[in-house]
Amino acid sequence: MRTDELDFELPESLIARSPAQPRDSARLLVVSRSDDSVREDAHVRDLPGFLRAGDTMVFNTTRVVQARFAGRNLHTGGKVTGLYLEPGAEHATWRVLLKMRRHRPGVRIEIGEDVLLTLVRRETDDGVWLVSVEGDDDALERVGLPPLPPYILSARRHAGEAEDRPEDVGQYQTIYADEPGSVAAPTAGLHFTPELLRSLSDMGVGRADVTLHVGRGTFQPVEVDVLEEHPMHSERCRIDSATYERLVSVRSEGGRVIPVGSTSCRTIEAFAKRGRAGEIETDILISPGYQWRLTDGLMTNFHLPRSTLIAMVSALFPGGAERVREIYAHAIEQKYRFFSFGDAMLILP
Repeated sequence: MRTDELDFELPESLIARSPAQPRDSARLLVVSRSDDSVREDAHVRDLPGFLRAGDTMVFNTTRVVQARFAGRNLHTGGKVTGLYLEPGAEHATWRVLLKMRRHRPGVRIEIGEDVLLTLVRRETDDGVWLVSVEGDDDALERVGLPPLPPYILSARRHAGEAEDRPEDVGQYQTIYADEPGSVAAPTAGLHFTPELLRSLSDMGVGRADVTLHVGRGTFQPVEVDVLEEHPMHSERCRIDSATYERLVSVRSEGGRVIPVGSTSCRTIEAFAKRGRAGEIETDILISPGYQWRLTDGLMTNFHLPRSTLIAMVSALFPGGAERVREIYAHAIEQKYRFFSFGDAMLILP
């Protein structure tokens, strides 16, 4: 697939700088996989009206860690910014992505008043380091910031707004977040409220929880001309046996499986390809021509141009990327808000 098929022009004014409040007041563009019409311009709170008893929605219960940090290079006094990625293989170490001028083992970085990082070794050419950590286990939650995507921070700067806001901590987290491990939120899930979840349950829509810890690859653009040549990032995911078996049986009982977000979708498709539950690292790339195994529909936000997420959405339609460009053109014309804090679309069979 040519990467330029995934491109589109978006006015910067449509990049959402903050989420809708309340969460389920975000707009919802409802479309069908099987025809070329836009079924309805609705709101997330209207979601129960588009589902039916026996359907199952799949939620990613990962929790976003406060992974973004700013510190001081104790050797030069200069500012250092970075992103926590995951625990290192060695005790009391992290893997971090650093932005700083002088990189060498032994450099010490102070974060806040009581967290100290020491560079151990460079792991990649693009700034990933293994660092030793002096501080308690809650250091990140105390001194870190929500890992908002760069385009949100940039849009806020251009609008003359503060890059970071106290409310980001709660707003960039789903209400059902459980196990810490992600450096980006599963953003389609940000739209759900306790009341909406209760309404879905009361009408007989099932809920299946999975876990995929979103990694830094979610921010990486596709920089090759052919999508299949893109080095897909790997992420840890898990699904228990009871949940997997329940998802496998949904269709036979007349229901539909509707993942909430690309991460839930990638998780269930990775395990369906594997044929059993468990815990794995997946680098699954879903693009037009993919043979869907469990997914019938999808609720998802509007994604970045030239991204693997656009390719995955395209795979749901017989018209592929051309159909997605038509849908996105409608969304732009109707001034839907895009990306992580933006509105959503519901793709039904």
